[in-house]
Amino acid sequence: MLKQLNKIAVIGGGSWATANIKMLTDNTMPKEISWWMRNAEAVNYIKSFRHNPHYLSSVEIKIPAENISTDLKTIISHADFVLLNVPAAFLKEALKDITPDDLKEKYIVSAIKGIVPDENKIIGEFLHEKYEVPFHHILVLSGPCHAEEVALEKLSYLTIACKDTALASAFAGMLSTRYIKTVVSDDIYGTEYGAVLKNIYAIASGICHGVGYGDNFQSVLISNAIRELERFVDVVHPIDRDIKESAYLGDLLVTAYSQFSRNRTFGNMVGKGYTVKSAQLEMNMIAEGYYAVNCLHEVNKQYKVEMPICEAVYAILYKKSPPALEMQKLAEKLS
Repeated sequence: MLKQLNKIAVIGGGSWATANIKMLTDNTMPKEISWWMRNAEAVNYIKSFRHNPHYLSSVEIKIPAENISTDLKTIISHADFVLLNVPAAFLKEALKDITPDDLKEKYIVSAIKGIVPDENKIIGEFLHEKYEVPFHHILVLSGPCHAEEVALEKLSYLTIACKDTALASAFAGMLSTRYIKTVVSDDIYGTEYGAVLKNIYAIASGICHGVGYGDNFQSVLISNAIRELERFVDVVHPIDRDIKESAYLGDLLVTAYSQFSRNRTFGNMVGKGYTVKSAQLEMNMIAEGYYAVNCLHEVNKQYKVEMPICEAVYAILYKKSPPALEMQKLAEKLS
């Protein structure tokens, strides 16, 4: 049955969506790919020139022009897999005209590394509760993998998590290329929360750099971050997992240290004195960790896990506490 599932709808117009399109088309398995984005001008540009004008513009778009549209319902209706790439903060708006019936019998793949604001739910929980998507129909696509390196065809690794590992393997088979290796997992909660938390820790890493801390402190920060991540996911979803696997530690490392990390870049700007708004405007990209840290703060009121790094980032971004002061206080708590 799984071999017949070869129609994929990519939802979103950003760099990660564009990277997903590249991976899917570079993979040689027969499949039908369609692409939805909100921006009609971008759609028309891509149809004419075969490149995304705003993100990863070097990537050649190899799907038929008629498969690119601003009509979300139609794009979803023709798909077996719906691959979500919309930032978590805008997911509700993007899906506002979509009903549970539209997603019935669909397999939903979340490539979103965030929590839905107001709902304070990871994407899988939100889809299950709002759109009645069964958990065994939900897949999570995670890293460690930056879109920019996919565009450059640098060797990268993806983790595809699903309760149904056969389904995860089938989808992974449609992404694998000479420069993309895939790993399958059944830990959708840990993979999703790990992807959320690593963005927050990358902001912390950027803030530390911005206020003047060096590599020695950064190593201690990230060592504590992976332990903080482990404490949280073990409380939220206690299963046997190895936090040193690439989906957790690997994704954290690349996001905290890479030149391509928008969350680290955002944190660095805040550490150097930019306001949140001015940093967002200058980047012209979404740093998911900004929204995630507020949502995580609310979620953790239920679990009460000790999370000093997340709380320091929350204090800086939402309580406007001076970055240097918060990092100094945080340094006293790390080991």
